[in-house]
Amino acid sequence: MSGALRIAACDLNGQARGKRLPAEYAEKLAGGAARMPLSALNLDVSGADIEASPLLFETGDADGMLLPTGRGPVPMPWLPGEAVLYPMAMHHDAETPFDGDPRHALAAVLDRYAARGWEVIAATELEFYLVADTPKGPVPATPPGRSAPPPGDAILSLGALDAFDAFFTDLYAGAEAMGIPAQAAISESGHGQFEINLTHRSAMDAADDCWLFKMLVRGMARKHGMAATFMAKPYPDEAGNGLHLHVSVLDAEGLNVFDDGSAEGSGTLRQAVAGCLAAMPVSTLIFAPHANSYARFVDGAHAPTSAGWGYENRTAAIRIPGGAPAARRIEHRVAGGDTCPYLVFATILGAALTGIEDRATAPAPITGNAYGADLPRLAPDWETAIERFASDPLIARIFAPQLIENLVLTKRQEHARFGGLNPDALRRLTWESV
Repeated sequence: MSGALRIAACDLNGQARGKRLPAEYAEKLAGGAARMPLSALNLDVSGADIEASPLLFETGDADGMLLPTGRGPVPMPWLPGEAVLYPMAMHHDAETPFDGDPRHALAAVLDRYAARGWEVIAATELEFYLVADTPKGPVPATPPGRSAPPPGDAILSLGALDAFDAFFTDLYAGAEAMGIPAQAAISESGHGQFEINLTHRSAMDAADDCWLFKMLVRGMARKHGMAATFMAKPYPDEAGNGLHLHVSVLDAEGLNVFDDGSAEGSGTLRQAVAGCLAAMPVSTLIFAPHANSYARFVDGAHAPTSAGWGYENRTAAIRIPGGAPAARRIEHRVAGGDTCPYLVFATILGAALTGIEDRATAPAPITGNAYGADLPRLAPDWETAIERFASDPLIARIFAPQLIENLVLTKRQEHARFGGLNPDALRRLTWESV
């Protein structure tokens, strides 16, 4: 390998934290030679230490051991030369994962499925905006050779996609080089808003894909003289960015446990739905982790605001898509694009399994417009979401105590720093960080 390499782990806000190293360091990574403070995965959205964190002065800001996840090396095609990235996970030592690492949180949930002989298959849909960054914050990007950005309300417009053809051509080539199975790209309703679907595969691979793809989109946008944001609500009068997760579960024989041959799906499917619905009000913080996230939750604006489900119903928080029974799956539609993929996956899959373990009963599916239905609401604001997440016993069934504590301390600090800002100031400060 020639040139420099990067190593990075995912922090609680979904940001890559790591180092640039000489190429010859690659052969040392598997032996645990790379170290970094445990507190590096517990920073606020601006990259600052969490002042109240016990990972800092109480423990001397101790190092942890970074070990490769097995996904790398992957190229970084938005950079010149032959830059590569090794995705890493944080450990106390070679045998002890650090519970504050969000990737380990997902691994712990998937281990519970594996104990049943089950494998989770997942895929994501990610929305983002292409923007130009200005001193006043992001504005819609103008395509090369054009005098103005594409119009809004360009849903499924090929013209809007083709205006940025060079970017999307490089984006797909980059995804292929990184082993990310990107499928359809579409133009969404906002000015310069797009969505990319990633292919169904094993849940950890799908979560890795999602995290790496967000890096790729941001990097490739910069390479093309633009920027990209996954901020939940970059513009007050435009559509928000979502991250939809599709989930099915295979048993030891490779059969989908959500399939009973009918259009309605199995009882196990409905138990999983019930678990997801029960967790929504108390896990809103995972799906809406920032102050700006709550601007996306507006009735009638294509983002769910309450805990309901339905068949082929895009107004509901959980949609059961149609199609062949063997492909029966859950589409969870609550998360914003500004989220940490590993925590989103862990929350949804942990809640679904809790519903299955408890043999929970789902309410009747919604028909028609879910926004007008009498349903349990998501947390109404950021502060409420933080406090619900901090103390709810259902959250304690999904996440390790250390991760809960670290995330709550992070969000309380962010709330103190950013919670009082007006929406415009907030967008200017944080659009690129999420």
